[in-house]
Amino acid sequence: MFMMHRLVAQSAVALGAMLSVSAVFAQTLKVSAIPDESPTELSRKFAPLGAYLEKETGLKVEWTPVTDYAAVVEGMATNKIDLAWLGGFTFVQAKIRTNGGVTPIVQRAEDEKFTSKFIVPADSPVKSLSELKGKTMAFGSPSSTSGHLMPRYFLMKDGIDAGKDFKNVAFSGAHDATVAFVAGGKAEAGVLNASVMDKLIETKNPNAMKVKVIATTPPYFDYNWTVRPGLDAALTKKITDAFLKLDPANPAHKEIMNLQRASKFVATKTANYDGIEAAGKAAGLIK
Repeated sequence: MFMMHRLVAQSAVALGAMLSVSAVFAQTLKVSAIPDESPTELSRKFAPLGAYLEKETGLKVEWTPVTDYAAVVEGMATNKIDLAWLGGFTFVQAKIRTNGGVTPIVQRAEDEKFTSKFIVPADSPVKSLSELKGKTMAFGSPSSTSGHLMPRYFLMKDGIDAGKDFKNVAFSGAHDATVAFVAGGKAEAGVLNASVMDKLIETKNPNAMKVKVIATTPPYFDYNWTVRPGLDAALTKKITDAFLKLDPANPAHKEIMNLQRASKFVATKTANYDGIEAAGKAAGLIK
């Protein structure tokens, strides 16, 4: 009888261990990003990175697209998104929404000194920011760091009030859409993420060929990868280490890094975005 009880107990422990292992491997890491480019482009950029994260974490990685910036913030606050690519402003919004619960883990080296570019039609006589007064201006999303907040803040520092000095302000919703707005005559000027503008020029995007850059903002901290409140610490470390190991000199990592437009990923911290929060308050976009 004792032997039987011991076998039953051992079987129960073994079954419990199996269920525990199964639960770990059944877990899905849900990943998303602010929709600052078209859905097809975001999905294309994420595909090889997602496969890499699956290999590094041992979890199924699921891409979770969203319709707007606010949806990413809400998804992280309600544990529906585990890991997200956020702009600096969206990170600040997520920090406020979760009472400091979200944690930025890594950013590209390029995000430590990010910039935005102001554009006008190629045949426009406008050559400086001061000449934009009275024109129609296209920003990206209202929650975009590089497509709205920081350009608006730097315009304000140059004596241009976006709420008063433009004939009209439009929000295109995404950086590539801003270029299309200006190229198509929907706006006389626009501003967008410098990295996206560079990519569009390199690929000879038809809309990019119809505009020109007239100014570039001073640098600021921008994009990062952030984890939701309460994500397992060991998993967070695995994800962080996976990003930090990425090396463009490694053929297996080259496509990932090219699509992410990253020379390398570096560790980041919440304090890096204090300047973004201060700019948001100064521009009246954060209460």
